[in-house]
Amino acid sequence: PHRPEAPFAGLFSSSELRKTYYEWDRKLRTGSGPFLTRFKKTGISREAYADAQRRLYDENMAHNDYQLGQLVERLKARGEWEHTLLIVAADHGYVAAGWRVLDPLAPSWAPHFNSHMTRVPLIMVWPERIVPGQRFSYPVSMIDVLPTILDLTGVPMPEVMQGQSLAPLLLGKDGWEPRPVILDEFNVDPLTGELRGLIEMIDGRWGASLEINPDPDEDDAPPERRRPVPLLLYDLWADPYCLRSLHEEQPDLVEKYTQFLEAQWEAHRALAQHFTRSGETLLTPEQME
Repeated sequence: PHRPEAPFAGLFSSSELRKTYYEWDRKLRTGSGPFLTRFKKTGISREAYADAQRRLYDENMAHNDYQLGQLVERLKARGEWEHTLLIVAADHGYVAAGWRVLDPLAPSWAPHFNSHMTRVPLIMVWPERIVPGQRFSYPVSMIDVLPTILDLTGVPMPEVMQGQSLAPLLLGKDGWEPRPVILDEFNVDPLTGELRGLIEMIDGRWGASLEINPDPDEDDAPPERRRPVPLLLYDLWADPYCLRSLHEEQPDLVEKYTQFLEAQWEAHRALAQHFTRSGETLLTPEQME
């Protein structure tokens, strides 16, 4: 909703721009046809829309940053800051003013690991245990957060778990090794119960995206919306937005990553067998505490 009184409103945008953006957004989202074609139909500038979206997003981040500062000050006032493990993270990167809006030629089947999605903030602070000011350039995954928390706090690891603890990195000890980052996203076909989706990886310079159980409806889609091959390959150093797949130029890497991701897919399916639905169980007061 339009909230001109929202915290930090006006820091990067005017109240008039905020109102205009919400009017644009309503028109675009209630229109018909592919989203990008609605700009031409409505006469709304893609660049102006993206710029307004970015400015409003920046105001939201400024508000979040302020609230984090308030939290830290409260912890310090209570004498708890030194003993607190604070983790700041997110489920996506900087996706405001989505690059698809600015580049209508971006294919609809582009992978999820473009730089806007995978450069996720991950900050860990524990004044009495972690040396401040450290920065690590290694690729890590959000599934590493759970084992890191358990390791740092001395809580036993579960029998089955993905990811690896980042505690050795944070504490300057041995025991951590770089590994490819795996991403996957699947949906259940309501008619067949079959899983359909993508399993992807970032391995240094290369990003690979493998489609599992292609949707048969894609065969009727226009050519520009069809995925050309099961595995798409990207040079993330030269093409961070993942606009051009190199599957034709790099057949050896295509074969390598196809085999790797197929093996990962089977491993994930096997891992899933360890988790089954349980009956309803009331937590005790001790468990709640």
